Amino acid sequence: MPTIKELSNGFRFFFFSFDCNEPLHVHVSKGSKICKFWIEPLSLAKNHGFSSKELNSIYRIIRLESNLITCYWYEHCGK
Repeated sequence: MPTIKELSNGFRFFFFSFDCNEPLHVHVSKGSKICKFWIEPLSLAKNHGFSSKELNSIYRIIRLESNLITCYWYEHCGK
């Protein structure tokens, strides 16, 4: 499970290797909470435990760092 170490803010941003056949997305966790965001277009795919406030924070981070996330995705999954 590759983790994007440059991103944090208390959250863990990562990919699952078996998800490479899906469209570009990132998983985010904190403790037992986890969510998944599609990157293009940026939208919440799944949420298990995050509050609206936390999801808004995660959304802002992903929006600001979408280029970095995209680079990591293609580095890990290929084009």
